[in-house]
Amino acid sequence: MMNYKKPIGILVLLMLLFVTAGPIIAGAASSSSTLRVDLLRYDPYPAEIGSYVDVWIKIENFASGTAEDVSIKIEPEYPFSLDSENNAIKNFGNLPPERTAIHEYRLYVDDGAKAGTGSFDILYRASDESSWQKTTFDIKVGSTTFDSKGTVGLSNVISSPEVFMPGDEGSVSFTLINTAQQSTIIIDDESFDTYARVQSATLMGTDMITVTSQPYEGKGVLGPGDFVQVTYNIKVSDSMEDGTYFLDLVMVGNSHSFNNNWMVPVVVDSSAVRVIPSMPLVLENGKAELEFDVANVHPNALSSVLVKLEADGVEFLPQEYFVGSMDPDELFTIEIEANAEDPDKTGPVNLSIYTDYRNGLNEHEEVIGSHVLTLEHVEEDGNNTALAILLIGGIIVAVGYYMYRKKGLRISMDR
Repeated sequence: MMNYKKPIGILVLLMLLFVTAGPIIAGAASSSSTLRVDLLRYDPYPAEIGSYVDVWIKIENFASGTAEDVSIKIEPEYPFSLDSENNAIKNFGNLPPERTAIHEYRLYVDDGAKAGTGSFDILYRASDESSWQKTTFDIKVGSTTFDSKGTVGLSNVISSPEVFMPGDEGSVSFTLINTAQQSTIIIDDESFDTYARVQSATLMGTDMITVTSQPYEGKGVLGPGDFVQVTYNIKVSDSMEDGTYFLDLVMVGNSHSFNNNWMVPVVVDSSAVRVIPSMPLVLENGKAELEFDVANVHPNALSSVLVKLEADGVEFLPQEYFVGSMDPDELFTIEIEANAEDPDKTGPVNLSIYTDYRNGLNEHEEVIGSHVLTLEHVEEDGNNTALAILLIGGIIVAVGYYMYRKKGLRISMDR
């Protein structure tokens, strides 16, 4: 007869180990899975054979909690090699939610490399107990030699919306133009054409402004006067303060001597719609026609502007007043009918004013502020009119009676 106790005991032990270790393994994997790495940019573009290339890696924590011990590690493949193995691992420490960290690596491109594409791996983890996660990136290898002498300029920088509010998403677009006005130019008795090349254009974000679009990679060349339009999507932080901020636009042109760095402005302004009472907020005998001035104090136009009033025991018609689009500094007067549920009620009532509007494609809802409605009881005009008619009638009767008596007395005297 076989003894099953020993195998069963081993099985139970393995199950206990799995139950104990499972949450640890799952926790390690999930903590690293809340991180994301991206190749931000590399310079020069493309990487030159026999030279160093600088690579910027961005890691982002998109979890709701803080990653307590974030590290990244680079593992290059031929034709790339790291400048020093001691620089392979970078530890960032704590990385709060929805925050990013950037690190620059320096790789050497082998002298025997061929033009094409090279790869390297980036490993990342949230802590020493987490397992490494891996992402592979490719960069182009070749030569930046380009003898043309065209010069690329920046123009037509346009933000949409024109002025952002905290928390807004939108875009920044601009034009890269070859400023040459003729097809050739002579330098030191040597003739050059004036074609220009935009190898890449990268808009760099900040801690409070995130660029969500990939860098632009140019294809082909630009002749004199030719241009290319580039657009980047950006997101402004909810806690952004009002002001003008500048994003770095890094462009790699014909060669190292033809690269450019520009500053692209982004304006943030939290001012929006104001609703101002233009007459006393008083309800007489439970009724009133209230009047308000609606003003757009934001620097650019707003759309779908809507005003709503709320007060306990009071109904408003219309319930929501749709103003529509408003240009900057535009003033619009609205009238709203107010009716108290209890016409005999008197005293103060709190009034809340709400606005909805759009800045670009961004929807906003705000509480403009609190005011006080005053409910009053007054005598009806009808009672006063009736009293006046009775008074006038009495006077007429008295005068008529007096005239009648006077006339009768005169007739008697004549007789």
